[in-house]
Formats: sequence, structure tokens, C-alpha cells
Amino acid sequence: MKHLSLIAILVSLLPLQLPAQDEVVLAPMEILNDLNGDWRTYSGDYSGRRYSRLTQINKETVKNLTLAWTSEMNFNVRRGNNPFGAAGNIVTQLGGEGRGDIDIRGGSIKGSILEVNGILYVTSPDHTWALDARDGSEIWHYHWETRGGTHIGSRGSAIWNDSLFFETPDNYLVSVNIHTGAENWHVEISSFELQYFSTMAPVVIGDRVIVGTGNDLDQPGFTQAFDAASGELLWKLYSVPMREGDPGLETWPNLDAASHGGGNAWVPGVYDPETDLYIFGTGNPTPAYTGVSRPGDNLFTCSLIAVNVTSGKMEWYFQTSPHDTHDWDSAQTPILIDGIIDGEPRKLVSTASRNGFFFTVDRVTGEHIVTRQYSATANWSSRIRESGSPEPDPAKEAIIPGALVSPVEGGVANWQPPAYNPDTGLFYTQENNGYNMLYLTDPDPRGSMGLGGKLRSDIGSVESAFQAIDYRTGEAVWRHEWPGGGGVAAGVLTTATGLVFTGDGRNNMVAFDGSNGDLLWHTRIGNMTNPPQTFMVDDRQYLLVAVGERLFSFVMY
Repeated sequence: MKHLSLIAILVSLLPLQLPAQDEVVLAPMEILNDLNGDWRTYSGDYSGRRYSRLTQINKETVKNLTLAWTSEMNFNVRRGNNPFGAAGNIVTQLGGEGRGDIDIRGGSIKGSILEVNGILYVTSPDHTWALDARDGSEIWHYHWETRGGTHIGSRGSAIWNDSLFFETPDNYLVSVNIHTGAENWHVEISSFELQYFSTMAPVVIGDRVIVGTGNDLDQPGFTQAFDAASGELLWKLYSVPMREGDPGLETWPNLDAASHGGGNAWVPGVYDPETDLYIFGTGNPTPAYTGVSRPGDNLFTCSLIAVNVTSGKMEWYFQTSPHDTHDWDSAQTPILIDGIIDGEPRKLVSTASRNGFFFTVDRVTGEHIVTRQYSATANWSSRIRESGSPEPDPAKEAIIPGALVSPVEGGVANWQPPAYNPDTGLFYTQENNGYNMLYLTDPDPRGSMGLGGKLRSDIGSVESAFQAIDYRTGEAVWRHEWPGGGGVAAGVLTTATGLVFTGDGRNNMVAFDGSNGDLLWHTRIGNMTNPPQTFMVDDRQYLLVAVGERLFSFVMY
């Protein structure tokens, strides 16, 4: 059901004082431009590279970075008649389908923060803010009154003209005015009763808003496109077969297993304007920890999928984990690369999968080019198939006495985005190595939350590292081992000056020389909870990151 907010109508008549640059709105196709001053979408631009052309902060000047401002997000719901009060007294815009009696503190800022025309757009479950990028001061605050659900995080938002879009944990896509925070409309995107939850940052392509959802039970995954102006559903693509005769059904024992088979898309993908293809990753099949009830490769779970944005038709797929039994989603944001293979220019897409393997495929056709293990300890695959997909080793599936499996359930990498620098030709990602014991408790997913098994994750974390990978071969060009072991969950940013920013998992944000791995700078701010990003406002380059509920913004002094 779609809803037009009366508040939106009333608030649009009120005067609003914003920074002068906010008079300009973001036209949809501006996202196609090279990433210079603004950070316009989840990865900055459509490519997923997280590569900025800004150069004020470089290898020589990075040592001069200093804190410009820090701001703790205000989750308090401030009620009143004037949403634009004095500083510190801004009334909260309200929306939602709940009764207002549920308050689930979403906590950490986990998503990419958009910056357009000097304004930051920040999301957390049930909350969205606009801040002045110069000092972090609040401009408006929107609160979604929830029905409940899984409040695991929000990966960010998307902009179309003067509308901002985000998902809610209880499965709504919401559109608000970027100047006021007043709601335009909201529409339900998946069933709350079937235990779906929504965390993905939407992706706007033209006048379409692409969304996905998550689910840990035995429900089918899907990706949808909505009209940005009205919220009308334009198409819906399931990640698993839903009818007799659907492609991929031959990789499941029957339609019932397939149509309850998972494959949720809960992380944003990338877009190639030359082919009009949106390329994204899908999650694990269900039940997650046992394949007894679902023999076969279980298409199109744990796959890269390319869908035509106009028609909603799947054009190609590549499966990274056939018959996954370890909860290793392939939902990580892939990266578009214009590269050279065997001396010929190719349009490519690469991904460092949660399962410990790095892949490069042709992004026009889906043709396999590279598969290489980038984890030092991954032991679940016995060989590489002719198709390029790793072959699962049956000995590493859940058994009653337990199977020792690497990587851990969280993966060698997870949702935290990697980066690619076209100047160095290197793909930058975290590498977390460790072991689980995986136990088969009951092949029936009922009683074990749809997982079909149990695991012990405290067997041991061998090491964690940061890698620079050659996309042409999958080999590490350099590797920095983090001290002390333990996993590192930090996204990556790279720039035209050859810098690479990430976190070390020990309360530091660090900067590497992207060509050789030399550590150039660090600052102790706490463990990063979102990926770093950069933008330019008033001729100053800012470096921004979140730690929990607080933002840290750095500039040159």
C-alpha cells in the first residue's frame, strides 16, 4: 500500500534556511559522471570502485590530516509543530506504520553516507538525518515509527532529483524530500509476517529505484524496481525458481525446495550504462547449514546476476558458491573494471567473495575469466570447475560430530565494500581467516531458525590481513597482515593520489600507499562501523567515517 503524507503537504509550505548550495538538486544521470566533489550514491558512483579523483589529500599531505568536526547522531524524537526550530531544537518528521510504541535503538551507522551539494544524508534503522557537511550540524531528522522486525543495520540511501530513498527494517521503501525530510510516500516491499527485513541502500537508475531485502528463514529472495516518482512496482526478479519451467529449477530437487530457497539480495549492486545492466550478488540458499533437503547447485543463490534495468529480465549469471552449506552469501558489492585481458580491452566485473575466492567475469556476457583463492585458509573446495565455480568438498559439509571448515560463517570478507583504483589496477579488500566447527543437528530447518545446523565460531581466528589483488590473475600484489589476529570488518576507499583508506579492527583508521602497501598514516578513533568516503565542500576535501553513532570528519590543516 502506498501512502501520501499530510505532513509532506503542510511542510512544503514552510520556509527553510539551508546552505546555499542545496538550491541545486541531483539529476539522476549526474551519478554517471566521474566521482569528483560529491558522494552521490552507495559507492560514490555506479561502478562500485569507491575511487575518488580528489587530490588535496595525497601521499605527501596525508600526515597533516586533522579532525574538522565530530557529531553524535541525535535519536531523540522531538515532537512539535515547527520542524525547523532553533539549532538543537529541530522537530522530528514522523512516518511509519507502527503505533509509536516500539522504540528499537538501531545504534551504529553502518551505511554509506551520501554527500550532495554540501549536505550529508545519514541513515540508521528507523532514522534518517540531513547534516551540514561543513560542521556536522543537523538540518532535519526523520523517524520511522516501526512495526518491529530485525534492526541489524541500514546500508544507506539514494537520491533522485529532490527525493531521498531508504528502506526500513519492517520492509518499506520510503521517499522523503531532501530539503525538509517531509515524507513523499512509502510502499511495502516485502512481507513483515514472513520475517523479511530490509537493510539495503537503494540504487536509483534513471527514474527507477532498485531494492532488495534479507531473510534468514526459508523464503525466496528477490530484487525489485519501483517508480521513483510514485512508488509503483515496475518489475520483480526472483533469485530462485518460482514456477514449473523456470530456469535453474533443474538444480533443485523440486519446486517446493526452490521456491523456499533463499538467495536474498541485501547489499547494493553496480550499474553499467552501456549495457543497461544492474549487476548484484545473491545470498545463501536455505536451510543455510545443510543441503540434505536441497541437493544440486541451487541456482541462482550465491551468484552474480545481471538484470536489464528496463525490462527486469536476467541476462546472465555466474555462481560463486554452488550448493552453499556455510551461509556464505555472495551479496558483496561487485566492482566494474575496464581492463586488459590477454592484451585485449574487456568490460569486466570482479568480486572478492565471502567464501574466500576472487572472481573476474565479463560483465557483458558473464563469461568466466578468473577464479583464485585469496584466503590463506579456505578449505571447503576440492577443485575449480570448468565453469570457473569452485567445487564444494562434501567432507566440509555439516556432520553430526562436526566438520572443521574455513572460512568462518562471517566469511573472508562480508558486506563491507572493497575498492578498486584504475591507476594502480588493484582491487583492495580485507582478508579474514579462521575456522568453524559445523554440526548437523537436524536437516529439517524448523527449530533451528531455518539454518538446518549449528556452528561453533570460537575454534580459532588464524589471522587477518589487507590485500591488493591483480584483477587479471587474482594474485595478491601486496598483503599487509594485521597484528594480533581476529577479524577486521572495515570497508575501503581509494583515491587518484594512490591512497587507500580502511580500518585495522583495533580502533584505527589507516592510510596505505596503494601501490606497495606502505602504511602512511593512522588515527585512533574506535572501530569503524561504515566504509570511509571523501568529498569536496568550499574547496576543502573532507574524509568522513562513522564509529558507532558518531561521525568523524577530517581535513588538511
